[in-house]
Amino acid sequence: QLQASGGGLVQAGGSLRLSCAASGRALSSSAMGWFRQAPGKEREFVAAISGSVGFRYYADSVKGRFTISRDNAKSTVYLQMNSLKPEDTAVYYCAAGPRVVVTPKDYDYWGQGTLVTVSS
Repeated sequence: QLQASGGGLVQAGGSLRLSCAASGRALSSSAMGWFRQAPGKEREFVAAISGSVGFRYYADSVKGRFTISRDNAKSTVYLQMNSLKPEDTAVYYCAAGPRVVVTPKDYDYWGQGTLVTVSS
């Protein structure tokens, strides 16, 4: 089970850190991804990190502003979001899968989502 947290309301230019904690299973060998879904839009890839060497991959829209990291000892993955923009407003989901990919269907486990709202 994945539990996402850390969402909230922030002004444009501000920062938030999302967390995704796993319970019932170890995450050390799993790739972890963050996705987001804005109202009326499809779920889109944000960032992912591999389980072993910590390879990171970002969507172009967040590159340079967001940082994904993980603490395998705590079975937790983080998404540090800086320089937030109104277009970052969405429900953010964490997911676990076998490898770093950008397609939601290739992730096996999903968290419940946490809402991020960025005001202008």
